[in-house]
Amino acid sequence: MARLMRPVPWRAAAWVAVLAILAMVPLWVTDFQLFRLTNLLIYAVALLGMNILVGYNGQISLGHGAFYAIGAYTAALLIVHAGLPHWAVVPLAGAVCLVVGFLFSLPVLRLSTMHLAMATFAVGVVMPSVARWKWLEPWTGGSQGLGIDTPDVPLGLPLDFGHWLYLLTLATLVLCFILAANLLNGRIGRAAIAIRDHPIAAQSMGVDTVVYKAAIFGISAMLVGMAGALAALSIRYVAPGMFGVFLSFGFLIGIAVGGLASLSGALYGALVLQSIFLVVGVTAQSLQTSRTPLIYGVALIVFLSFFPNGIAGLVQRGWYRLRGLFPRTPP
Repeated sequence: MARLMRPVPWRAAAWVAVLAILAMVPLWVTDFQLFRLTNLLIYAVALLGMNILVGYNGQISLGHGAFYAIGAYTAALLIVHAGLPHWAVVPLAGAVCLVVGFLFSLPVLRLSTMHLAMATFAVGVVMPSVARWKWLEPWTGGSQGLGIDTPDVPLGLPLDFGHWLYLLTLATLVLCFILAANLLNGRIGRAAIAIRDHPIAAQSMGVDTVVYKAAIFGISAMLVGMAGALAALSIRYVAPGMFGVFLSFGFLIGIAVGGLASLSGALYGALVLQSIFLVVGVTAQSLQTSRTPLIYGVALIVFLSFFPNGIAGLVQRGWYRLRGLFPRTPP
């Protein structure tokens, strides 16, 4: 009986309270603010997948925007042409990107780091042109893009579509965090970090570096593809112009600013990216030009110069100093 009455650990209780507050956010914000928050969670999912690849495994990808696009187009095609429900296309888009990412990585992972980055960059550049290809235009809509209708909320819930999509995105982010934490604390995560830090030693210990790196690449592509599917549902439209090369650069900058090899860095990076997009929107309206490359460059230089471990490292350092001010007294 005493075991049944054991109190819940404070960290678990705190996370439950935070998730409950986040779930009630749609009750307090406007539709536009809710749209912004939904996009923030979507980018957090994408940056989580990007950080697993770059931060924990040391692979540099300059073209993960292509998997974001594949996830978005997969979701749109399954909804428009196959009539699947909106909630079902998110895991299916992730599965497609998992397979595509794994198969793509098998031949290119034997290349050096620089050549791998160039190969992924080429994929990111080519992907919008593939969506415009005339043979695929009846399916993808070509340069005009493909619209997605707003459906009824599943199960007859008393919510509008924006509120339901926010809750779906929040649930997806939580599940992805749990998956990433279990993955990185398990055999695959330990092998990925060993390959990143000491590849020759890991290979000499019997670690199949190609298979593990391909698996990490595929899992990373899966999370980014799920984010792309959620983005397609949020905007209810996909077009080649949405997936330019700066999208992939934005993912890299997001994890560098948020904090490499830190799961919480995905949240901080997503917050910074949304702030940059907001500033870019204001400057674009006032100056009639986009300052995205300039702001990206300034943010990256500032954070790498003053906060090389990103916001996550800054928060962790502040937390340790705060704990030092209040040392625990022995019972």
